[in-house]
Amino acid sequence: MLKIRAHNTHFLLLGIMLSRISSSSSFLMFDRRVPSYRVNRTFQGVLSHRIRQPQTLRHETTELKTYQSYDQDTIFALSSGQSVNAASAVAVIRVSGPASGDVLQKLMQNTGGKMPKPRYAALRKLSVPHFGVSDTGNFVDYLDDALVLYFPSNNSFTGEETVEIQCHGSRGVVSGILDCLSNSFPNEYRLRPADRGEFTQRAYETGRLNLLQVEALADLIVSETKSQRRQALKELSKKDSSYLIYDKWRGELTKALAHAEAVIDFGDDDDIEEEEEVDVWANVRVQIADLKESMERHLKDDNRGEIIREGVQIAILGPPNAGKSTLLNYLARRDVAIVSDIAGTTRDVVEVSLDLGGVKCVVSDTAGLREQTSDQIEIEGMKRAKAIAEQAHFKICVVDASDTEGGIRAVQNIIDEEGYEKHSMLSENTVFVANKIDLVSDSNNVHEKLVHAVQDSVLTSKYDDTDKYSIDAYQISCSKDTGVDAFLDSLTSKIQRRLTNDDQALTRSNGGEDSAIITRARHRSHVKNAVKALTNFESLSLQGFWALDLAAEELRLAASELGRVVGAVDVEDVLDVLFADFCIGK
Repeated sequence: MLKIRAHNTHFLLLGIMLSRISSSSSFLMFDRRVPSYRVNRTFQGVLSHRIRQPQTLRHETTELKTYQSYDQDTIFALSSGQSVNAASAVAVIRVSGPASGDVLQKLMQNTGGKMPKPRYAALRKLSVPHFGVSDTGNFVDYLDDALVLYFPSNNSFTGEETVEIQCHGSRGVVSGILDCLSNSFPNEYRLRPADRGEFTQRAYETGRLNLLQVEALADLIVSETKSQRRQALKELSKKDSSYLIYDKWRGELTKALAHAEAVIDFGDDDDIEEEEEVDVWANVRVQIADLKESMERHLKDDNRGEIIREGVQIAILGPPNAGKSTLLNYLARRDVAIVSDIAGTTRDVVEVSLDLGGVKCVVSDTAGLREQTSDQIEIEGMKRAKAIAEQAHFKICVVDASDTEGGIRAVQNIIDEEGYEKHSMLSENTVFVANKIDLVSDSNNVHEKLVHAVQDSVLTSKYDDTDKYSIDAYQISCSKDTGVDAFLDSLTSKIQRRLTNDDQALTRSNGGEDSAIITRARHRSHVKNAVKALTNFESLSLQGFWALDLAAEELRLAASELGRVVGAVDVEDVLDVLFADFCIGK
């Protein structure tokens, strides 16, 4: 009889657990906000962990609750920029997960502190908690007087219960709190240090951020310039994010696909006339043509988004001992390259990151270019200089003011050897600089000589129109700080024009924003693939009823490519790399 009752009790408990599983709001595997690749992991969590009891709102109470088990880990990390070993005025420690509120209660247990109101900061004394100790005496191991905040799951960054501790930033305080979180709580709390980007990963998994916002947050954290900050914040916002454009494209594809499916499903129906079938396809083709044109227009943005994010590449070219390294050191305001009177000192490429007009610029000092040399190391340096010049968005051609003609001729001969376009040196993105004018007795004619040297070296044909090309030339002295400001102003203006959207149609389609929606090479690749699929659709849609399935499949492929941009389609491989780039604590 006792055995039967025991079995009945087990079945009763099992029934209660199953009913809680079906009704609990914490299981979001059927919620559209959770990516599909997370479903299997959620079911595994159901099978391997007991269900957590529903929580009550915690604030203004000293009641201490403990749970026998939690359904997932609670993570913590130092979220402010300083490391544990570096002191600062204030440090922020973040705790996120189902045990966050209980952890904060235990930290305040010995001092009688109350839970703060949700989203309100409160000053509390924190100490190392005691577990299962009946007689601790009067000893309390204080950690710090800190501002603490409690965020319910619906008002937190991660979409989970979250606690933030704003403590003093000394090594003793920060390491003391982190050590307490690591070692003072029982295993039942499932409290552990966070992995790289795990807070953001949880925000993505709970639907608080989409994939574009995750990438924008990563860009914002490492932003160095005004343009990078603005671009990242635009992508993070709900009103101006390029997600709206991608989502609009996907919506138009969905409508077109619905028309295509209607033709496939009901094309043989007697109720649908042949003329109606043709009209449906005609409408689809018009929609797809407009959509494809919009995508292609955004692809012709001169890679502005990627350039802002990664930096404008600027190459300093010129013959040996023209003052290229001196110019780099002047721009960087520090000694980043070795400067010597010996020609050919720079053998490799030296790079430095600068902020010019709010734009990140990566300036590369290269080996001197000369027509003849037997030094194998110098030859290799010249090869690298040519490769950098070919990839650069802007080129600064530096020559010695005492020999402008010889310097320009040497650079042009090297460019001719590489088979570059004849007038590549006269592009809008090239600036000519005559350096060391302080060492020239007659500096008044240096600018004119430099312009004539470029014309004589490049415009060698009598059919060349000298008025057709605008030669941007400057004379400077880095050592005497002469003429450098005018040169930098011109270079900065060129850079800003390069990143300005002159396509008014593109500006209108981007919600009036003068900025690109494609900010990563990954986005560009998927949009190109989508355009290719739409091109295939246009061809197949003209080949009769037999090709309808194939045409519809091209629409599905295009929608899938756009879905991978915004994270609507399986992108776990992208996420693994992306979250690994985050710092711990974000």
